Amino acid sequence: MTHLEQAHRILMIEDNSAHVRLIQEGFKKMTEPYQIQSVGNGVDAIAYLRSEPPFTERTLPDLVLLDLNLPRKNGREVLAEIKADPNLKHIPVLILSTSQRLEDIQETYNLHANCYLHKPNNLKQLFHLVEQIETFWFRTVSLPIA
Repeated sequence: MTHLEQAHRILMIEDNSAHVRLIQEGFKKMTEPYQIQSVGNGVDAIAYLRSEPPFTERTLPDLVLLDLNLPRKNGREVLAEIKADPNLKHIPVLILSTSQRLEDIQETYNLHANCYLHKPNNLKQLFHLVEQIETFWFRTVSLPIA
């Protein structure tokens, strides 16, 4: 199986389990196969990405969906660590947040986020956002091979 035929790997860094389930449901509706892993805090996110215990068997994701408001280490700190790490900085990081504060948007772009997306208020809009993520990031863009 080539890289293009494999399931797309997504890491969701999100502490709200309801958001995780809804986004997973959205990706299940897509035509491409997706393998979605999730971690609920910033410390586990960095451990996962660096293949540290208990995540020693992980595969690097093709894409990261990152919430800003996380326990133990916030999303900005996680983003800064990802983009400073030569083994991780190639992974696109999409901020997925309820915040619409211009300061949050500017700060995450300054930390080299690949895009900033607002979490929609309803299920139909959320599924549409997932569809847009799939269309752009997995059908239009050429991603690096991890």
